[in-house]
Amino acid sequence: MDKPSPRDRLAQAAFALFDERGYEAATVDDITERAGLGRTTFFRHYRSKDDVIFPDHDRLLALVSHRLQTTSQQTPLGAALDAVRLVLLHYLDEGDVARRRYAFTSTVPALRDREIASVARYQRLFREFFAERMGATGESGSLRAELMAAAVVAAHNHVLRRWMRVESEDALGEFDDAMRQVAGLFATRATERTGDGTTVVAFRSGQDLDALLPALRSIVEAPSAE
Repeated sequence: MDKPSPRDRLAQAAFALFDERGYEAATVDDITERAGLGRTTFFRHYRSKDDVIFPDHDRLLALVSHRLQTTSQQTPLGAALDAVRLVLLHYLDEGDVARRRYAFTSTVPALRDREIASVARYQRLFREFFAERMGATGESGSLRAELMAAAVVAAHNHVLRRWMRVESEDALGEFDDAMRQVAGLFATRATERTGDGTTVVAFRSGQDLDALLPALRSIVEAPSAE
């Protein structure tokens, strides 16, 4: 079995001390002593005690931004749903560390405020991406970009929090379902039944296929008004 890296040793020591003494009482010196490492090593990996609690959001935001620009998805919303999946996968890879962090941020006001600020950074990134890709102009376009960004972030966080509270057995499955619902919120369609019973359906160009299928099925299976 591989030895924990210095970064992991520091995190494990920090969480153990937070459990024993409380977040406020544990110091950087306490953490390094428990981990058997020096202060220089600590500050090589973390800028402060708070940073032990949080993932590297700067790196995550850079990954998300890169995926938004390089994704093979054809629509802005599809690109965003593809990119936000990276964030969920990061937390799932962290496993118990992410769940323990959530427990601390839920009870320490300063940490909770910082987490809220981090969420706002993701939402701003998606809002700016949508506005640019959709050529959003005017109040209506700006509002649509804001609503889309908020929906993507809210759906992701809903699934993530369920997983961190150990309420979800299939976080990725729930994530995919949540993102299909988000896509459905912003689908536009018009339907018309012809005289011979044929249903004509028009969707916004470029709409994600996963969002189209449930809507198509409901339209085709709907009873005729005749």
